[in-house]
Amino acid sequence: MNDFQSGSSGASWITELTAFLLAAALLVVLFFELPAEVFSPESKSFILAVGIIGAWRYSWWFTQAIRSVWFNRRVFPELRTQADAVGAIEKPDALYVLCTSFRIEPEVTFAVYDALIRDAEEYGVPTTIFAAISDRSDIDVIDHVMAENNWPGNIEVSYMFQKGDGKRSAMAEVLRAISRRMPTHRSLLVSMDGDIKIEPGTLSRSLSFFLIDDALGALTTNNRAIVNGGDVTKEWYDLRYAQRHLVMSSMSLSHRLLVLTGRYSAFRAKLATNSEFIELVENDHVEHWRFGNFKFLSGDDKSTWYWLLKNRWKMLYVPDVNVSGFEELPDKTRFFTSTIDLMKRWFGNMFRTSGRAIALGPRTMGLFTWWSLVDQRLSMWTTLIGPTVAILVTLFVRPSFIFAYLLWVLLTRSIASSVLAWQRGRFSLLWVPLLYYNQVGGALLKTYISFRFNRQSWSRQGISAGEPDDPVAAKRQRRMGHLMHGLYFGGLLMVLIYAVGVMNPPDRMSMAIFNDEFHLIQSEKDKQKKGDSYWIALALADAPRGGQVQLPPGDLVLDATLAERLPKLEAIRAATLVGSSDEPTTTLLVDSAIADSLRDEQDRPLSETERMNCNQRNSCTLMTQEGPIELINMVIRLRSTQA
Repeated sequence: MNDFQSGSSGASWITELTAFLLAAALLVVLFFELPAEVFSPESKSFILAVGIIGAWRYSWWFTQAIRSVWFNRRVFPELRTQADAVGAIEKPDALYVLCTSFRIEPEVTFAVYDALIRDAEEYGVPTTIFAAISDRSDIDVIDHVMAENNWPGNIEVSYMFQKGDGKRSAMAEVLRAISRRMPTHRSLLVSMDGDIKIEPGTLSRSLSFFLIDDALGALTTNNRAIVNGGDVTKEWYDLRYAQRHLVMSSMSLSHRLLVLTGRYSAFRAKLATNSEFIELVENDHVEHWRFGNFKFLSGDDKSTWYWLLKNRWKMLYVPDVNVSGFEELPDKTRFFTSTIDLMKRWFGNMFRTSGRAIALGPRTMGLFTWWSLVDQRLSMWTTLIGPTVAILVTLFVRPSFIFAYLLWVLLTRSIASSVLAWQRGRFSLLWVPLLYYNQVGGALLKTYISFRFNRQSWSRQGISAGEPDDPVAAKRQRRMGHLMHGLYFGGLLMVLIYAVGVMNPPDRMSMAIFNDEFHLIQSEKDKQKKGDSYWIALALADAPRGGQVQLPPGDLVLDATLAERLPKLEAIRAATLVGSSDEPTTTLLVDSAIADSLRDEQDRPLSETERMNCNQRNSCTLMTQEGPIELINMVIRLRSTQA
C-alpha cells in the first residue's frame, strides 16, 4: 500500500517546470525554422495534412466536447436534484455486490473492502457481497474488515474461488447465485473490480438514479487513479480518465454509453440475472470469416454493455461520483511496452464487440451513438493521415515542413488538453505529448489489432486465447493478418502519395523516355514487330489432330524463332491455319530467314514472290518437320517489303 500514493495523481512541480522549459525551447526553434510559404494557398500538401483532415477530426471532437459541457452543466444537475430527492425517501429492495479479485495485495484488498463495507452499512439496504477471490488469505483480510466494522447487520459476505481462467466464469457463477434469490426490478447489482476503492456516499449518490427512471438499465461513474509509478505514468492514467469523462458525458446525453466499465458499474439485478445476460458474460464469442469461432477472454464490460444496447435499455454516466483505482503498469520500468500491452487488450475488447454493435443499426441505439461506433473504426485510419503526409512532405518536398507539423501538433493538442483540463479540474503540460501518443500510437495499435483481434492476453492472470491450437493454422492466420494489414496501409499510403503530389502519374514524354531507355513499355505495333511465333506455335500443338487454327484479323509477325519453336513441340496437330474472311483481313509478315518455308499454290517460295494471296481456291503451305500446313484466307508478305 505504501507504493500507492493516495495524494495527487499528478506529476511533481519539478517535472512540470522541466516540461515547460522544454516546450518553450521547442516553440522558439519552430518559429525560427518555420518556412514562410507553409501556409500559402500553393502549399496544398501541407494544407491536406493539417487542414482538411484535421478540421474534420477536430470538428467531431469538439462536438463531443460541447455535448459533454451541456450534459454536465445543464442536463445532469437536474437529474442529480431529482435523484437526491427520491433517494432521501426511497431505497432499493436489495443490493448485491460482485467484487472480483485476482492476486491483489492484501493492503489493497483491505482498503477496497473497508471502503465498500463502510458505505454499504451507511446506505442501510440489505446487501450481499459476493467476493470472487483467488487466495484463501483474502478471506482472512475481508473477515478482518468485517470485524473492524463490527459485523454490520445489513451486510452478508459470500466467498467464491475463481478458476484462474479469467473473471467471466466467476461472474457467471455469482450471477446465477443471485438469480436464485429472485431479485425484484428494484433490486440492484454493483459489479466492481477488487482494486477499486469507492468514496463515501458512492452507493447512495449513484444508485438513486435507478429510482427515478424505470427504463434505466445500467450506469457507471467517474474514475480517478491511485498510481504506483512515475510522473509520466500518473499523468497518462489521469489523461485517459479525463478523455473518458468527456466522451462518457457526451454519450450520456443520448442515454447510451460506449462501455460499462468493469471498474464500477451498477445494473438492475433483474436484468443481470437474465439467463441470456449470464450466458453472454460467461461464453461470449464471435464467428468470424477468417478466425472462425473463438471465445472472448476479457472484455466482460463490453459483453454486458452489448446486451443492454441490443435490448434498448438506457445507460447513464454519473460524473460527480468518483471511484479510485489502484493502478500500476505491468512493468513499471518500461512505460511504452506496458502501455502498449494495456491498450492492446482494451482495443481488442473494443473491436471484438463494436462490429456486431454497429450491425444493430441507428434505430436500436440512436444515430449519434451508432455514428460514434462507426467513427471508432474510421478514426484509426484518419488519425494516421496527418503524420503520414507530414513525413512524406518532409522527405520528398521540403525538410522544414516537419517544423510546421510539430507546431500544428503543439497548437491542437494544447487546445484539446486545455478543454480536457477545464472539465477535469487540473492541467499538466505532460498531457500535450501524451495526448499525441495516445492518438497516433493508439491509431497504429488499432490498425494492427483490427486484423488480429482474435489474439487475446491477460497480463495479470498470465493467460492467452483466441488462436487455433494447431501451430500451423495459427501461423497461417498471422501471415494472412500481416498481408491484409500491409495491403490496407499500402493502399492508404499510395493514395496519400498521389494526393499530396509527392508522386504524379508519368506523362507521355516520361513514358517515351522510359521506353527508349529500358525498352520495357511496348506499343501494340512494337509487340507485332517482335513476333507472334510463340503463340502460333503453341496453337498448332494444342489443336485437335488434323484440325484448324483460326487467326485473328490484322497484322501478325512470323519471325525466325518459329523455326526454333516448332521442333521443340511434342507434336504439331493442326493441319490448317485459317485467316479472317472479313475486313480487315489477316496478314502474315514473315522474316526472310523462314521465307523458304512458305510456298504458294505453284510451290514457289515467298523469297521469290515476296507476296502471296492465299484463299480457298489457291491455298498456300507452311512446311514443317512433321509435314505441310495449309494456309487459307490471308495475305503473306516479307517483312522487308512491308511499308
